[in-house]
Amino acid sequence: MSKFYTFPGDKIASIEEYEAGYNTFDDGNMVRAATVGEKDIDKVTRTAKIKHPKMLSIPRVGDTIIGKVAAVMSSMIAVTIDYINGKPTTSKVECVCSTRNIRKKNVALVNDIVTLKIINHLNGTIHAAMDESDLGVLFTKCRKCGGKVVQMRDAIKCTECSWIDERKLSTNFGKSDFLKLRE
Repeated sequence: MSKFYTFPGDKIASIEEYEAGYNTFDDGNMVRAATVGEKDIDKVTRTAKIKHPKMLSIPRVGDTIIGKVAAVMSSMIAVTIDYINGKPTTSKVECVCSTRNIRKKNVALVNDIVTLKIINHLNGTIHAAMDESDLGVLFTKCRKCGGKVVQMRDAIKCTECSWIDERKLSTNFGKSDFLKLRE
C-alpha cells in the first residue's frame, strides 16, 4: 500500500490496471481522486481509493442521501448532498436524478429537501433515483407565496394562499423525524 496525498481531479491510476474505489471516479481513461486525502492502491483487489482524513464524502451505490435541490431541468434535477445514510457531510457534492419517468408536472423545485438513492457513478457524475415510495420530497414551501404546505393525497396545498401543486412526495413528507442522527 502506497500513500500519497491527492487533490480532487488528480490522476490515481489507469482504468486498465485498477478499478475506481471509495472517493474516486472513472473518467473513461483514468481513475481520478474525488476528494482530498491519501492515495491507497490495493494490488490484491486491483482497486484505487482515497482515504479521506475525516469521513467519506462521496456516497456509494445503494446509499440513501438527503439534500437540497440546486437546479431543475426538463428531465432531471441536481441535488446538493447534505446527508449520506443519515450522517452529515460538508463536501457539498452534487448528484443528478432523472425525472423523465415520473408522471408529475413538478417532481421537485429548487430549495426542496429531497431523499434519493444512489444508483451509480458514471463519468465522474453521481446518479440517483427517486422511484421508491420512501424517496422524494421531504420538505417544501408554497411556490407562489412561500407559505407552509400540507399534504393532500399526492399533492400539496398552501395553508396561506390555498395554491395546490404537485410534487413526488416521500412517505416521510411532513414528518420532522425523517433524519435520525447518531443511531
